[in-house]
Amino acid sequence: MKPIIQVALDFDELPRALKLAREAAEGGADWLEVGTPLLKSEGMEAVRQLRKEFPDRKIVCDTKTMDAGRAEMEMAAKSGANIAVVMGVAPDETIRDAVRAGKHYGIEVAADLMGVGDLAARARQLAEWGIDQVCVHTAIDEQMAGEISFDRGAAVAAATDVPISVAGGINSETAAEAVAAGASIIIVGGALTKARDARQAAAELRRAVDEGVSIKTDLYKRATGPEIKQVFLRASTANISDGNHRAPGLAGIRAVTPGVKMGGRAVTVRTYPGDWAKPVEAIAVAETGSVIVIAAGGVPPAVWGELASHSSIQQGLAGVVIDGAVRDTADIRELGFPVFAKHICPNAGEPKGMGEIGVPVLISGVRVCPGDWVVGDDDGVLVVPKERAAEIANRGQDCLEKENRIRSEITDGKSTLAQVANLLRWEKVGDK
Repeated sequence: MKPIIQVALDFDELPRALKLAREAAEGGADWLEVGTPLLKSEGMEAVRQLRKEFPDRKIVCDTKTMDAGRAEMEMAAKSGANIAVVMGVAPDETIRDAVRAGKHYGIEVAADLMGVGDLAARARQLAEWGIDQVCVHTAIDEQMAGEISFDRGAAVAAATDVPISVAGGINSETAAEAVAAGASIIIVGGALTKARDARQAAAELRRAVDEGVSIKTDLYKRATGPEIKQVFLRASTANISDGNHRAPGLAGIRAVTPGVKMGGRAVTVRTYPGDWAKPVEAIAVAETGSVIVIAAGGVPPAVWGELASHSSIQQGLAGVVIDGAVRDTADIRELGFPVFAKHICPNAGEPKGMGEIGVPVLISGVRVCPGDWVVGDDDGVLVVPKERAAEIANRGQDCLEKENRIRSEITDGKSTLAQVANLLRWEKVGDK
């Protein structure tokens, strides 16, 4: 049998899920999954609607059951699901009763191994109890930290003959790799649900799985290491802020040159207003691709200008952020060097040499440490702690991908943003 492509419909709104399901099915997806967000938002009505529209497709209900195994399998079966999901970390009796209920109501039971310690041992035990399928699942929050691997799937496949599904971070580049690791069911979420054209995305996944090839994509994958900078440059500061709980930027600091984009690790400078010695000295200290971040009291005179920008370009720096003033802005715009500052003025101060390089600084109430990531565009500047760089970069790209899909739904359906996002439904109770 060729591997199954299962699309996880992880939406909050049923109309959006149904639209995506149609596109994915036309493109070659096999099974349709009522993802947990959709199930929590719409209930079993989502299962009933999918069954009604797709009478010949297998419908998976991702109940993620942790208790009341019989009751939840019964609800899923009576609503029209072919498969429902119990968690591998659920109590043993919950799993066994879910399996018994599955046999009674004619529904297959899959076990999600998310959170299980010894996956192979638990998979063997589940197989003995009659589970129909085991899922090796990398959780979304783990994916955002870049922790995606198919090695666990291979270990489970070697331990049991029960069909293996793999979920988490699968796209057209990695689908064939998941199959090679032993998966007979490929569960794909974001690579389909956030695609501008889910029909084409499903067709590419179908070809990748059937032909065992890797089809390159820039989206729907999570960055670690050197790829982090490219993600920061691809996503906007608005995307990154949204992905980090609406994190604020550095208040009052704006781009001198419209249209520039900046991303790099911080080289921090603390200096006195107008004292440009340490900021200029930092150019020689900074590594290629760095961003100099200058705390200069938030007031004029200028501590930066065209010559410092020219010198930074020669050193291969990514940009500068100035909590203070800059001058020579016409020349800086001509150079195209990313400069972000709080003030513009014609007068510079004197190079007295006071201050420090490579120490934590505080700008607009935000602490910036050496090595933190600094991202800037026309909307402003965001600082990302180095300890969370991969996670925040990936969450920012996730927001970008979701917006791409929403944009296509607005265009294709000639709908407004409020209609696509179903804003009235999600308004806070009491605010209407």
